[in-house]
Amino acid sequence: MSTRKKVHAFVRVRPSDDFAHDMIRFGSDNKTIDIHLKKDTRRGVVNNQQTDWSFKLDGVLHDASQELVYDTVAKAVVAQALDGYNGTIMCYGQTGAGKTYTMTGTTENYRHRGILPRALQQVFRMIEERPSHAITVRVSYLEIYNESLFDLLSTLPYVGPAATPVAISENPQGVFIKGLSVHLTSQEEDAFSLLFEGETNRIIASHTMNKNSSRSHCIFTIYVEAHSRTLSDEKYITSKINLVDLAGSERLGKSGSEGRVLKEATYINKSLSFLEQAIIALGDQRRDHIPFRQCKLTHALKDSLGGNCNLVLVANVYGEAAQLDETLSSLRFASRMKLVTTEPAVNEKYDAERMVKNLEKELALLKQELAIHDSLANRAHVSYDPMDEVQIAEIHSQVRRYLDGTLEDIDVINLRQIQEVFNQFRVVLTQQEQEVESSLRRKYTLIDKNDFAAISAVQKAGLMDADGHLVGETDGQGFGLGVASYSSKPGKKPKSRRMWKEQFSASATARKEGGSSPMSGKDVEASTSKTQLAPLSKDVDVKDMVLRDRETSNIDTLPPDSPKEDLRPPRPVTPPSKAVAFEDFKNERGSEINRIFKENKSILNERRKRASEATQRVNAIKREMDEAREALSAQKAVRERQGEYEKKGLIIIDEEEFLLILKLKDLKKQYRAEYQDLRDLRAEIQYCEHLVDQCRHRLLTEFEIWYNESFFIPEDMQAALKSGSSIRPGMVPVSRIVSLGEDDQDKFSQLQQDVLPEGPESISFYNAKAKREQKHSYLKSTMGLPRAQRR
Repeated sequence: MSTRKKVHAFVRVRPSDDFAHDMIRFGSDNKTIDIHLKKDTRRGVVNNQQTDWSFKLDGVLHDASQELVYDTVAKAVVAQALDGYNGTIMCYGQTGAGKTYTMTGTTENYRHRGILPRALQQVFRMIEERPSHAITVRVSYLEIYNESLFDLLSTLPYVGPAATPVAISENPQGVFIKGLSVHLTSQEEDAFSLLFEGETNRIIASHTMNKNSSRSHCIFTIYVEAHSRTLSDEKYITSKINLVDLAGSERLGKSGSEGRVLKEATYINKSLSFLEQAIIALGDQRRDHIPFRQCKLTHALKDSLGGNCNLVLVANVYGEAAQLDETLSSLRFASRMKLVTTEPAVNEKYDAERMVKNLEKELALLKQELAIHDSLANRAHVSYDPMDEVQIAEIHSQVRRYLDGTLEDIDVINLRQIQEVFNQFRVVLTQQEQEVESSLRRKYTLIDKNDFAAISAVQKAGLMDADGHLVGETDGQGFGLGVASYSSKPGKKPKSRRMWKEQFSASATARKEGGSSPMSGKDVEASTSKTQLAPLSKDVDVKDMVLRDRETSNIDTLPPDSPKEDLRPPRPVTPPSKAVAFEDFKNERGSEINRIFKENKSILNERRKRASEATQRVNAIKREMDEAREALSAQKAVRERQGEYEKKGLIIIDEEEFLLILKLKDLKKQYRAEYQDLRDLRAEIQYCEHLVDQCRHRLLTEFEIWYNESFFIPEDMQAALKSGSSIRPGMVPVSRIVSLGEDDQDKFSQLQQDVLPEGPESISFYNAKAKREQKHSYLKSTMGLPRAQRR
C-alpha cells in the first residue's frame, strides 16, 4: 500500500570567514532559518520593503561534516531502496555554494567523500547483511549539457559508441533513458571506478564565483534488484536511487561569464527556471497539468518529482551578506519543494520461471489430494494425467459406435474424458464433410458463380441456359452441377466429352490468368507451400556455401603461433612520413575504427542535408505566412473602409477573408511541426558531431601508439608486443620500453593497504582512485609521445 508523504528539504550553509551573523540566524530546533535585511534608506521615509523572512525546513546543516550530512539526508533513503522503494536525492543552489562537494565530495581525502560514494558503500554493506537474498547492483551516469543528453560512461572500452542517440522515452512503467549504458557492479571498487570515470568526463569551467563550476546537470542512478534465495518465493523487488547534482544558478553580472560559459549559463538558468515551474505546479493541488516536458531535466526527473519515490532536497546556500539575494531564492525553492507530495510504493515483480515451478509443484499436490479423495469414494481407477494415444483411439472408437447405434451410452469418467469426447465428435463430423465433398467432386464439376472466366467457358461449352442459370440450379445460389444442358441432344457423347475438355482447359486458363475457383483451393495451397519451400532450400545452400568458405578460410589462414607469422617485411631504416603511415594504418590495424568514423560521418552529413532541407521548408512556410498576413491585413483594411456588419455582436467577414484565416491557421500548424522536426534534427546533428569527434580522437590516438611502437621500439623488444603477450600495444610509453624492471605499483598497492589511515573500509575507494590516476597518466604519456620524438 502506498501513502502520500511530503518531500524532505534540508539547507546546508557553506562555511565562510565572513558569515553574516546579524542577517542569518538559526532556530533552536535546528530546523528554522531566519533572514533579516536592513531597510534601504535611499527609498525615503515611506518604505514598505520586506526585511524579514523565516523558513521552516526539515533540518539546517551548518558547520556539518560530510558524515553528519549523509546520516541526516540520505541514509534512510538508501536503506529503504533495498526494501523496494525508489529514492532521489537532489542538490540545488547557487554556483559555488557546495552542491558538488555535498554530492560527490573530494577524491583526495577519504573522509571528505560525499553522498554518492557513501551511498554506494551503504548499498554493498547492506547486501552483505542480507545473505537470504541475491541482490544485483547496476549503475548509470547521465549528463544534461545545453539541453543535450550524454552518457558519461560511454568512454569505457567495452561500451563503444551508442547505436542510437541518448533520448528520453516513456512507457506505462515510467520514464527511461534510451541509449544510456547500464553497468553491472559486483563489488564496491567497481562502482567507485565507474563513478570516478564519469566524474572525469564531466564538463566544468571557471568563472569569478567558482574555479571548478559544473556546467551540466548530472544524474547518477543506482539500480537494485533483490531476489529471494528461497525457491518458493517468486516475488522480487526492484528499486533505483537517483543522485542528482544540479548545475548552479548564477547571475551573469557576478560571475562575469563570456563566450561558451555564457551560453552554458543561459541553458542552466533556463532549465532551473523550468524546474521551479514544475515544482510550483506540483505544489498546487488545483493544477491538472504539470509541465514536465519543457526541458530535458524535468522530463528525466518526472518519476522522481511527485511520483513513486522518496524525494529529498538539499539546498546549498552561502552565508555571506553579498550573496543574500541568491540565498533567499534557494530557500524559497526549498519551501516550495516541501509542498510537493510523493507516493512511494514497493516495486514488486514476479519471476516467471519460479512461478511456473511453483505452479507445477502445486499441481502435483492437488493431484495427490484428488487421488486420496477418489480412493475414499471408491473411484480407484481415475487418472487425471493427459490422455495418451491409446486412450484417444479408444474414445474415438466409442464415438463411432455411438453414432452407428451399436453403443447406447458413453460413461463419464472425468473432465478430460468429456472434452476429448466432444473433440472426437468434431473429428468425425469433419471427416464426414470431407467424404461428402470428395464424392461430389468425383461425380461433378463445381463452378463458383464469382469466377467469371469459368462461367464464360461454360457458356461457350453450352452448359448454361438462356437465363444465365446452370443446369440443376433451383434458387440461383450456391454451386451449379454441370450434367447437361436443355439444348443438348442425347446420343452425342463424344461431343459432350469434348465440351468437358474445353471447359477444363478454359478453367485452367482462367486460373493461370488470375481467376479462382473453389476446387483449386487445395491446389493453390500446395503450390504456395512449394514456392515457399523453394527459396528456403536455396537459403540453406547459401548458408552451407558460406560455412564452407569460412572453413576454407580458417584452414588457409595460419594460426597466430605459426612460424610464417615472423615473416613480416623488415623495418625501414628511416620511418615513413606520418601521412603515408596513416593511410597504411587506416587499411590495417585501424580499419575498424576508420569504418566506424566514416559511417558516423556519413550519418552526420545525411542529418545535415535533412536539416538544410527542413530549414528551406520552414523558411518557405514562413514566407507564405507573411504573405497570408499581408493579404489578411489588406482584407481587414478594405472591410473597415467599407463598413463592418455585425450580427448578434459578431463581426461578419466575407468568404475570402475567412479562407485566408483558415490558410494562416494551417500554415502555423505546419510551421510548428516543421520547426519541431528541425529542432530534433539539430539535436541529432550535435550528437553526431560528438560521436565523430570521439572517433577522430580515437583514430588519431591509436595511430600515434601504432606509429611509435612500429618504428621507434627496438626490434629485440617487438616480441613482447605480440598478440599472445601480456603486454598490449600502447600499454608502456616508449621512454620506458627498454627499462621494464621492477613494478612499483604492486609495492604501492600493498603499502596502501597496510598503512591506510581511514581503515580497511577505504581500500576500495583508494584502489579505484589509483586505477583512474593510472589511466590518465597513461593517456597523458601516449599523447606526449610525438613531442618527445620530435625533440
